[in-house]
Parts: sequence; C-alpha cells; structure tokens
Amino acid sequence: MRAQAIWYTGQGSGVEIREGALGTGELLLQTVASGLSRGTERIVAAGLVPRSEWQRMALPNQEGDFALPIKYGYACVARVIEGPPDIRDRNVYTMHPHQTFFRANRNAVHVLPPDLPVRRATLAANMETALNAIWDAELPPGARVAVIGGGLVGCLVAYLARNVAKANVTLVDRIGARAKTASELRVSFTTRAETLSDCHTVFHTSASESGLSAAIHALAFEGQVIEMSWYGDRQISVPLGGAFHAQRLSIRCSQVGHVARSHRSTTSYADRIRTAIGLLDDTALDVLLTHEVAFENAERDIPPRIAPDADGIATAIMY
Repeated sequence: MRAQAIWYTGQGSGVEIREGALGTGELLLQTVASGLSRGTERIVAAGLVPRSEWQRMALPNQEGDFALPIKYGYACVARVIEGPPDIRDRNVYTMHPHQTFFRANRNAVHVLPPDLPVRRATLAANMETALNAIWDAELPPGARVAVIGGGLVGCLVAYLARNVAKANVTLVDRIGARAKTASELRVSFTTRAETLSDCHTVFHTSASESGLSAAIHALAFEGQVIEMSWYGDRQISVPLGGAFHAQRLSIRCSQVGHVARSHRSTTSYADRIRTAIGLLDDTALDVLLTHEVAFENAERDIPPRIAPDADGIATAIMY
C-alpha cells in the first residue's frame, strides 16, 4: 500500500502532495479528516522555525526537516482498518501529519465517541492546548477574563473560560464579524482592546506585539497575562515600564508540550487529551469550523488558508 501526504516544500505554491512513509505499528489507519493549524503550519511552511526548536517541534512520523521539505501536521482523525476487534472500524484521534494511510501503535491513538462528528474531532489538538491554558491560569469562579485574539485557540480558550471555569469572559479581535462567533460561544465581544480594564487574567493568542501590550494594560492589580502566542524567529518588545512593577503584574507562558503544573502530578498526557476530546461534545463548537479543503486539492487550497490574511477560523482537510 502506498500513502499520499501533504509536504511543505518552500517551492512553487509551497505545498505538494507526495508519497509518505506508512510507518510501523499494529494498526493500519485510513485518515478521514485532519485539522490545519494555521499559525504553526504557516511558520513551518515558510521555513521560519528557529533551529533551536527543531528537536522540540519534531513530531511522530514526521519526514524531512524544518529546513524544508517537510511532512508535517498533528491533528489527525482516522478510521482503524486493521487492528484488534474492539477498535476495528472505529474512528480515533492521533498525532500524525496530513496523510491518507499510516500505521500506528494502539497506545498512540485515542478512540473517539461514536457520535462525535469527524470535522469537530479535528479540533482535539487545539482544545487540548486551550484546556492546558485554563489549567495554567487557575481561574477563580467569576473572574474577569479577556482573550485577545479570536482565532481558533483564542475562541476555544474563551469557550472553556466561560463554560468550564465559569469566568466573565470578553473575546477581543479586530475582525468585527467574530462577534457572531463570540455570541455562539456565549461570551462577550469587542474589537477595542483599549476598553478592557481590571482583568484578573488576559489570555493572549494574537501573536502580535500590540496584542501583548494591550493584554498587559488590561490587567488589574496582580493580574496575569497567559501568553499562548508563538512568535517563531521574531523578536518583540514587551512594555514592562509604567505601572507594570507597581501593579505586580505577571506574564506566564502556556504551551501544550507539558501538562500544566497545577495538574501535572495527577494528570497524564493521555488523561489530558481524553478530557479535551470529551469537551468537544457541544454543537456550539461547529461555528469554529469555517472552511474545508479536499485532500486532493491541497496544493491549490492550503496556501491561502494559512496566509496571514486568511479569513475564517478553523480549516478541516477532508479525505
């Protein structure tokens, strides 16, 4: 059996469908959908991953390297076509690049609820990232919270802060049309970050210097910014003057590579992804799935979906 995969090449459109190695493992899987990570895959496709991060960012079953070309991606929903009877023909979630068929070990996949739509299941990786940030923030009930950046991760953080942590949440984005998305997620919305104040916590997901500055200025006394943006090889300025010290403000990084410290002693990586998958059981989240790309059209359709000015929120690749 030969498998086809999406490669970032740095040539032409920057995306090609090429053969991908099947890998090893007792399971044979056929991919039905995968999630396109707009921010991370934009940086990967442009060859902008700092060399210092190559080893940390390497994924299971990745081929090539970050100098390009590379077979990359990590939010895969697949059907088990060979394996133990208890999971054969079941849909599973696993970390794997965008590829039609592949092999994996049983302990590398997570069986999905039968009634979870496969498109929504592609949000599992981002839901896990958002959940980890909520754990990092340790929000008290009723806390005044803002999320600056209304992309996929920002929207999921806002959703969890409101519906799991029971915070008072405002989503901030420069695109006014995100107000409808915020309404579906049952959170407040504004395009004007400068109107925010007295926040216990601001989650920053916009990957912009101005967004981080706005997050800091929105904090209450002893407030915290949870920085979730990844800037690749960019250097940014952080406004630590003014009232930053007198107000005893803090900036904390939240990154999904480690379970949040507040849960690390009791929660494994497998526990965390299972929890994230369970949190996808809400049709309100379908508002985030704004675009689809057919796998066979990836060379044409992925470049505009990962462009800096791309519209919409989440893109699912359908096989």
